[in-house]
Amino acid sequence: MVDGVACSKQGWRPAAFNAGWAHHDRVQSHGEGAWLSQWMANRHQHSAAAVWLERIAAGEMHRNGEPLAGDMQLTSGDDICWQRPPWLEEAIPDQWDTIHDDGDLLVINKPSGLPVMPGGGFLEHTLTALLASTGAKPVHRLGRFTSGLQVCARTAATRAALSKQFRPESRCQKIYQAWARRVEGLEPGQSLVVSTDVVERQHPLLGWIWGPEPLDQEPTRKRLTAHSTVRLLDRCAAGDRLEVTIRTGRPHQIRIHLAQLGSPLLGDPLYLLNRKISETATPGDGGYGLHSWRLNALTAAGLSFTAPLPKEFDF
Repeated sequence: MVDGVACSKQGWRPAAFNAGWAHHDRVQSHGEGAWLSQWMANRHQHSAAAVWLERIAAGEMHRNGEPLAGDMQLTSGDDICWQRPPWLEEAIPDQWDTIHDDGDLLVINKPSGLPVMPGGGFLEHTLTALLASTGAKPVHRLGRFTSGLQVCARTAATRAALSKQFRPESRCQKIYQAWARRVEGLEPGQSLVVSTDVVERQHPLLGWIWGPEPLDQEPTRKRLTAHSTVRLLDRCAAGDRLEVTIRTGRPHQIRIHLAQLGSPLLGDPLYLLNRKISETATPGDGGYGLHSWRLNALTAAGLSFTAPLPKEFDF
């Protein structure tokens, strides 16, 4: 039992089908007259128009509560529902160590492989679902394969207050450890600051994903400012063990900034050398070592927490 949550004896929850999900979209005025299949393909680029036609034929699509028998032209204000059938969710680790619990604030050492919130093919196999019976909810989101300090709280007021601590202007220090390829020009104990933007880049599986600034002239879309401080802790034949302190919390920021430096995380299947992005991997794929190690001055009371490093960090 972990914080009132029943867990498997092996520490893993086996793969299982969920109950499916009803996903709703509202048609705006600029969608007036568009065909549903193409409108959905433009809106959700993981599936082509032909796939949405198959879903319509399978009875999965509804308009204003009524099932659709075929493709149709849309009207502004239409409520479109995709009743996604149950799908198989992968096995996940469902045990963790509690770092702090005062009845409201809950800080755990999240294991690598456990998704925090629904997304990326996970709905019920998430930390959010595992905590549901306790009343605690995550305040922020660690990547599925990022281990370490995950902050949760049981009251909405505490979650709102804590979420501010993850903004750039807060006093809170967010410190990670990471194993990466050798960072050229950096000696043990030395630090460097990375302030390059993370940018949206095209991806054949997902449409657009966040990544480093490309070396060539490939198209980019949105960009977000990001700031990381990288310090070399140790160097061995396998790579560099780094301490990375972030002021901003952009999507996949540490993975992207290290790729920007030419030193991607060891085993990262998505962010590659020369600022390239794999066409076959997604942000939710694992294989890398990244650990949320310390949080300093998290609350108004100045609480600080440390999560022991996983055994995988011993090279």
